[in-house]
Amino acid sequence: MTAIGTRVLAAAGRYIGTPYRHQGSAAGIGCDCLGLVRGVWRDLYGEEPEVVPAYAPDWAERAGKERLLDAAMRHFVPVSSLAEAEAGDLLVFRFRPQFAAKHAGILAGPDHFIHAYEQAAVIRSALVPAWRRRVAGVFRFPDIL
Repeated sequence: MTAIGTRVLAAAGRYIGTPYRHQGSAAGIGCDCLGLVRGVWRDLYGEEPEVVPAYAPDWAERAGKERLLDAAMRHFVPVSSLAEAEAGDLLVFRFRPQFAAKHAGILAGPDHFIHAYEQAAVIRSALVPAWRRRVAGVFRFPDIL
């Protein structure tokens, strides 16, 4: 595991048990999947790289644009495949082929990831085949200078 991966996992671990809250990004208070990534980013780098506008729960189905993947490409380092991923890497998921990617989590090891699960909380889930086949992109957090 990379040094940045170790730091990412430590930050993400502090969010486990945080209630699901649409557009939230605060550990222990509430967050959604994007909020988890935003909160980890703030823990590592101090401030977010860009302002995230308000978004509806069905933003990916209505927008038709790859906003989440595009943002990941702007701010993270692309990893060639899930086979090359390391703990601490960002996973972006697409639920249906015709819709934009709209879920994110942080790889916690070869078979688990941390994510905010709607109607539950931030949890550590098994990266089972149903999740694996929905991975639309893998990204590494940039090194801290």
